[in-house]
Amino acid sequence: MKFIVSSSALLKQLSNINGVVATNTIVPILENFLFEIDGEQGKLTITASDLQTSMITELDIEAKESGSIAVPAKILMDTLKNLPEQPVTFSIEEDSYTIEINSENGRYKLAGENATDFPKAPTVSDPLEIKISSVALSNAINNTIFATSNDDLRPAMTGVFFNINSEGTTFVATDGHRLIRYRRSDVVSQQESSIIIPKKALTLLKSTIPSEDTVVKIEFNPTNAYFEFGNIKMISRLIDEKYPDYENVIPMNNDNHLIIDRLSFLSSLKRIAIYANKTTNQVRLNIVGNTVNVSAEDLDFSNEAKESLIAEHYGNDIEIGFNAKLLIEMLNNMDSDKVNLQLSQPNKAGLMIPNEAKDNENILMLIMPVMLNSYHV
Repeated sequence: MKFIVSSSALLKQLSNINGVVATNTIVPILENFLFEIDGEQGKLTITASDLQTSMITELDIEAKESGSIAVPAKILMDTLKNLPEQPVTFSIEEDSYTIEINSENGRYKLAGENATDFPKAPTVSDPLEIKISSVALSNAINNTIFATSNDDLRPAMTGVFFNINSEGTTFVATDGHRLIRYRRSDVVSQQESSIIIPKKALTLLKSTIPSEDTVVKIEFNPTNAYFEFGNIKMISRLIDEKYPDYENVIPMNNDNHLIIDRLSFLSSLKRIAIYANKTTNQVRLNIVGNTVNVSAEDLDFSNEAKESLIAEHYGNDIEIGFNAKLLIEMLNNMDSDKVNLQLSQPNKAGLMIPNEAKDNENILMLIMPVMLNSYHV
């Protein structure tokens, strides 16, 4: 069995799905790409899987015969990365699973595996379907994924929660220290449904979604979600857990509003955080009138720093502590010139929202405070 394909076209498609390929897996076949050749259509379908997530792509080839083979992913990727653009011929010995690649530069022989050992990608039966623009989906992922948890003891929090209804779609991520709620009014379904998509699947989507605006079709049932855009398909197993009741932790009565330039606040926090305790990353915000005193200290090393910023402030003076690392990450992921930091008491969660609203989207970020010690810079 033979087929001819462009080396750069093949490398491009493999690069799109290579992130799924498992390394040092207990199932060795998953270190391969599954190649399925359709001689009649002149198509090569390539699948990568780690059992939880499968990605599938296809491209045009020259072929007269049909068949399938599992091809070692790493050695194939490394070979193609070092080949100039040219047609390459794959010759497959179906009895021994030997693969020979012929190029203008030479020939390369590698050992494949039986395609029947490769796990079948699950199908999504009786799905609910929504369509979302790639830009909207990319924004939803970027605005939430960084706040997911790495704690395997709380699996629900290791993914992003999607809640879809007739009014819009809400995307939620939390790690217990902060919570992001991102809403889109332009992604709707008459049938309400909720799913939790794992972080790895969303990370792969994020890196694969094209930058130009295109439509992404999402189908899901209680066990799997199916994404399709361009010539890429991805099937992800869902996290079968109950998501925390996030609405109950969002404080409603926040009398203190601080409207501050995002980049100035972010730059100040990055400088001050250098002097914070490396275990707690604690920074202190002492808001007096329209002045925000940002400070940190590390008593173990006698390090301390303090800066003052001017902002609009409505409410009583307040002093509150936050984890600078989390605050910096949240500000980095907010696309707004100014942010509105809403506070109530030093021991209650603070809210951060963009001061300028955007069409079809609403974002709220919550961060838990850290207990201040009595030391002042």
